[in-house]
Amino acid sequence: MIEQKQKNLRKQVAPYEKSNLRASIWQIINTLVPFLLLWILAYQSLNISYILTLGISVLAAGFLVRTFIIFHDCCHHSFFKNRKANMVLGTVTGILTVFPYHQWQHDHSVHHATSSNLDKRGTGDIWVLTVDEYLAASNWERLKYRLYRNPFVMFGLGPIYVFLLKNRFNRKGARFNERMNTYITNAGIAALITLLCLTIGWEPFLLVQAPIFLISGSLGIWLFYVQHTFEDSYFEEDQHWEYVKAAVEGSSFYKLPKILQWLTGNIGYHHVHHLSPRVPNYKLEEAHNNTLPLQTVPTITLATSLSSLKFRLWDEQGKKFVGFKEVKVLLKKQKEFLRPEKA
Repeated sequence: MIEQKQKNLRKQVAPYEKSNLRASIWQIINTLVPFLLLWILAYQSLNISYILTLGISVLAAGFLVRTFIIFHDCCHHSFFKNRKANMVLGTVTGILTVFPYHQWQHDHSVHHATSSNLDKRGTGDIWVLTVDEYLAASNWERLKYRLYRNPFVMFGLGPIYVFLLKNRFNRKGARFNERMNTYITNAGIAALITLLCLTIGWEPFLLVQAPIFLISGSLGIWLFYVQHTFEDSYFEEDQHWEYVKAAVEGSSFYKLPKILQWLTGNIGYHHVHHLSPRVPNYKLEEAHNNTLPLQTVPTITLATSLSSLKFRLWDEQGKKFVGFKEVKVLLKKQKEFLRPEKA
């Protein structure tokens, strides 16, 4: 019965899986053109006020996030019907967002196939420990985990490490096409930076690009984090894990104000995306609104999403995320139990 309901749910979403060429082209225009114009405007504003430059950079960062959503859809072959078109546009937008197309496509596909599976963590996801794993870990491992989950590290240093360093190297075992695509992406990034530095100078380039990069990177990681880190999420061991449940219960509906929803390419409808990655971003809202079971999924807002910052560990017993404070009591009991009795 449950399996049949899950099949029916996927069938209900299937009609929205076809991309629309006109809608895709229009999205390229209304995303890349404003981003380019805002970048030029930010550069021109350096002669007026750097505060104005930073203000324009915030808006440009929003359009860069929207550019990443196009890249993301290309990786799922959902932006165009033609796979080669997806690869070409994905590579170009990958240069703008500093993500190698084939490399990220591999990791993200693994993420979709294993999301919320406790036995298959580690590729394309955020590092999550269970309460029991944390209690059994060494002091060094706990320290590393606490640093990793610190908001300043995750949303500040995280984009710098992942985007600028990790993305520049091929993963172990990468095939020829994937390795070549990474080299092409790196060469494209280097060529674009060199061209801009020779044209406008390296200082103006950094003054404009640095805030755009940092803001968009932090926003991107935040979106990914909050859409899988909410109190009553879904995590199961492999033998009990179900794809549809992981999609609709382990991915949130991030209900954003319309302007933010538009800038983030509807990715707040993350439950729909995980249920069917072939649905292009501009059809996610429609699929959600016309599929009744999807309207009862975990919903978070801008205000309630901030509470996700305190969720650090998955409690397998309670089936929910908890913070480090809740685990302090258990750690204290553990230390008392291990402490040798006085003679």
